[in-house]
Amino acid sequence: MGELVHTATTLPTTRQSSCPFDPPAELLDARRHGPISRYTHAGGQPGWLITGYDLVRSVLADSRFSSRKDLLNVVDFEIPPAPPGEFLQMDEPQHSRYRKPLVGKFTVRRMRLLTERIEQVTADCLDAMEKTGPPADLVTAFAKPIPTIIICELLGVPYQDRGSFQEQIDAFMGGEVSEAELIAAYTATQEYLAELVAAKRAKPTDDVLSELTDSDLTDEELKGISLILLAAGFDTTANMLSLGTFALLQHPEQLAALRADPELTDRAVEELLRYLSVAKTFMRTALEDVEVGGQTIKAGTTVVLSYNTANRDPDRFADPHALDLRRPDAGGHLAFSHGIHQCLGQQLARVEMRVAFRALLDRFPTLRLAVPAEEVALRPETADIYGVKSLPVTWDKERS
Repeated sequence: MGELVHTATTLPTTRQSSCPFDPPAELLDARRHGPISRYTHAGGQPGWLITGYDLVRSVLADSRFSSRKDLLNVVDFEIPPAPPGEFLQMDEPQHSRYRKPLVGKFTVRRMRLLTERIEQVTADCLDAMEKTGPPADLVTAFAKPIPTIIICELLGVPYQDRGSFQEQIDAFMGGEVSEAELIAAYTATQEYLAELVAAKRAKPTDDVLSELTDSDLTDEELKGISLILLAAGFDTTANMLSLGTFALLQHPEQLAALRADPELTDRAVEELLRYLSVAKTFMRTALEDVEVGGQTIKAGTTVVLSYNTANRDPDRFADPHALDLRRPDAGGHLAFSHGIHQCLGQQLARVEMRVAFRALLDRFPTLRLAVPAEEVALRPETADIYGVKSLPVTWDKERS
């Protein structure tokens, strides 16, 4: 067994405002010492922190590591199993029972057919921004509405309910509310989804949730599936749009290259996904003794997988801390995870980002920050998804 050279005691909770796009310094330091480190969970349980690309990828593909919520050995109390339908925290065969009916509804072809609608929603947001005039908060005016409208339309959430639903999701994914507020937001969301499922069963409409009611899935299972799809369908993409715009504005040479070459858009999206890695860490628990990177991970031990350092691994990506929109190897990133839990909606997210970034840059050629970069409010590391809380931007009124 190899000798360890590094021990990480806790995960960091903040990033430096001077480099908001980089993983926290403590994680980068751990990676510099090697791809795997000893780690102590919040409850005092011994674990492991995996920061290297190859090792993170291998664990994600290894069925000897479990995604089950109730097996997490990270606190000093028993964690209940994931509710029915919330398949991100389940193993086979339960995982496939919930994911399989969804696969055909999020294919590359089906998502591309949505392009025209995404273009219209994006144009509507930009029209409203332009009409109101600068400055604007890009988060509320652009980044959140686009994915929220699209995922709600896909699942059949009535238009008038979207605002309150978005607020509830923000509350329990933003990492900044009290435990009581988090529970209240989660409960309210669950109650709403229960009503929505019942409505779709009684009177199906042209949407994914209505299609799923014509299956053997129970109401409780459909409620859990809906929560996963709705939460993942807008929060991750919303933060990629806002944080990605922030990153581009802070790298003017890359922004200029993207403005000048529309053909660069697809590659730019992949590089921003790699560079920012907004879904930053996940956990897996060993079902048996497993050797990883020369270390034996004992059965029952929970490992933390750091996606953001894996996507900045110099052994996998040349000059990994540089934002390079022409990077040839960005497509190998782990921003959408890997293995059986690879993001179901990744093609939808890609289409939304391609359309939205291109339209934003074309509409506002003089777009820039309205405040100093260090004053941009960042989401805390405790949030499930990293990003910015608000992004004040401005532009010259006359389009050129």
